[in-house]
Amino acid sequence: MFTDSHCHLYKEYYDDIQGVLNLSKESKVNRYINNGCDKSTNEEVVSLVKKYHNMYGTLGIHPEYVDQYTLEDIKFISDNIDNPKIIAIGEIGLDYHYTKVNREKQIDLFELQLKMAEENNIPVIIHSREATLDTINILKKYNVTGIIHSFSGSLETAKEYIKMGYLIGVNGVITFKNSNVKNVIKEIPLEYIVLETDSPYLTPEPNRGRQNNPSHILDIAKFVGDLKNINLDELSKITNNNIKKLFNI
Repeated sequence: MFTDSHCHLYKEYYDDIQGVLNLSKESKVNRYINNGCDKSTNEEVVSLVKKYHNMYGTLGIHPEYVDQYTLEDIKFISDNIDNPKIIAIGEIGLDYHYTKVNREKQIDLFELQLKMAEENNIPVIIHSREATLDTINILKKYNVTGIIHSFSGSLETAKEYIKMGYLIGVNGVITFKNSNVKNVIKEIPLEYIVLETDSPYLTPEPNRGRQNNPSHILDIAKFVGDLKNINLDELSKITNNNIKKLFNI
């Protein structure tokens, strides 16, 4: 059985979350890490992890919401950080894809949450888009570790993150025809890799273009298994062990 180490299971996207979980179980996925991004989704994550025994959560303010968040939103994260079902601060990071105008505000928010993670000895889930150098330099300032979500960088960048103690999140992008991720992952030991869907985004082949859900971890796992010449049982054992070591679950 596999773990979806990064998904966004919100009522905004799914009318029937229980149905999604049932479907996923049929595809050998039986554990989910549901990632918050802003005030409303953080609140929803706290509610959902209480409802589903096999769902864990992360709380964070995504850089996309740097102009909307308040200190009360940060306080909510802090107030819930001791919840045993909340296992990381995330999804947090930097995103310069659409604009760098708010770069300094993004960095301030990122560092605020990294400091919270360091003080509470809790892992982080990192979003980095077109901001690799800033992300690495900032992470080096804090004694934290976690997952580099939706990794799409070079082999050299992956090795740098691994040297810093991070795991590499692999999702449906690896199955895309023109993606370079497969060439990078081929060179990385499985002990540094976790599987994720980023549902409802980044649906892997052969279902690309449709809404994603955690059941598609199996498509990603099959692709990675073929790439690494390893069977699914062994792949699930290794990737689940990586998650257990990082999050102590």
